[in-house]
This record gives sequence, C-alpha cells and structure tokens, in this order.
Amino acid sequence: MRKDKIDAAIGIFVIVVIFLVVSYLVQSNLDYVKSIIGVSPTSMLIYVLILVFATVVAPVNGMPLLPVASNVWGWFLTGILSIIGWTIGSIIAFSLARKYGVPLVKKFVPINDIAKYEKLIPEENIFWSIVFLRISVPADILSYVLGLFSRVKFRTYFFATLIGVSPLAFVFAYVGTMSIFYQIITFITAILIILLGYSIGKKYKRKKLMRESTKEPVKDLDLKDAG
Repeated sequence: MRKDKIDAAIGIFVIVVIFLVVSYLVQSNLDYVKSIIGVSPTSMLIYVLILVFATVVAPVNGMPLLPVASNVWGWFLTGILSIIGWTIGSIIAFSLARKYGVPLVKKFVPINDIAKYEKLIPEENIFWSIVFLRISVPADILSYVLGLFSRVKFRTYFFATLIGVSPLAFVFAYVGTMSIFYQIITFITAILIILLGYSIGKKYKRKKLMRESTKEPVKDLDLKDAG
C-alpha cells in the first residue's frame, strides 16, 4: 500500500475516533454543554465560521464539531448550518484558486495533494461528477483542484457543491445524535461501502483499459489511392 493511502487512512481513522470521543463526552454531559454553548444566533454563526475556516485551510477539520452542534441544536438545524458553512468555504477556496493560482493555493493545501487529485477532474458530466466527488474527496482539496484545473462555470460549481455536501451534512449530523454503539456500526458500514465502491470502480477502470487496448488502431487513409 502506498504511503499516501496509508496517511489518508490514518487521517480518516483519527477523525472518526475524535468524532466518537466528542460524541460520548457531549452526550454524557449534555446539560453542561448546552449551558456553555446555548441556542443563540451568535453560537451558530461561530459554528458556521469555523466550518468555513476549516474548508479553506486544509489541515483543519470541522467534522468533530458536528456531534456537539447536533446534540445541542438538533440534527436538522445542524445539517442546515453545516451545508452553509461547507458551501461558503468551498466557494472561497474555489475562487481563491481560480483568481490567484498555485502560488496562493500551496499556502493552504500541500501541492502534492493538488497534483494527486488533479486526475480526478472529469471531462464529461462535470455537474454530477462534482456532486459525487463531494462525497469521496475532501471539500477543501476538491475546491482548490477544480478552481485550478477545470473550466467549470461558477454557477455549475455552486449548485453541484450545494447538492453534493447536503447528504453528508444531514447524515453526519444525525449520526452525532446516535449512541456510540450505533455510531461505530454506522462508520464501519460506511467504510465497507466505500471500499466496495472503490474496488468495483477499480475493476471497471481496469476492464475499460483492457477493452481499449484490444481495439484495432484505425488505419490512415491512403490519399493517393483515394484519388
């Protein structure tokens, strides 16, 4: 297994563990947490701003905050706030990349990560490709890559991003309100589904390459004979 895949797996594992630990602590001390955070526009604005910052600055991840917010404000409202934060952050990252290019982007995202995800940019069906990539690729990296290397229009990017982040926002917000046991089951199931999808996609890509390699090359026409 390549080092970048190992690092990615470790990163996901750490985020999941932090998510579970935070969920347990919040659910065990919910009244105390509610007394500190409260249900106020100010606290919700701070939450959204944190998600925006976490999306623009790659090393930061706001996912562990979801169980805090969902247990205090409810999973539906937390889902809405998360969509707002992630979408605004993605728009900022996309706009920075589109306007200032690599010199600025590399200050927020490792340049190796940008190069690694560049090949994921599709040439066709860009709208739905962005929607599905939002589910599997970190929002910050994908936003920078699309801003740098694609010609997608801003309107297309905006609506594809909005649709792409919405399911994850509601799912993770709801998972944050579940008991730790069911959270663990959910994460294990999600990982297995992702691995299965990755395996199927890899086999499909391999078969496609094999079919293309077996096609006979088109012979050049002999213009002399054509006359």
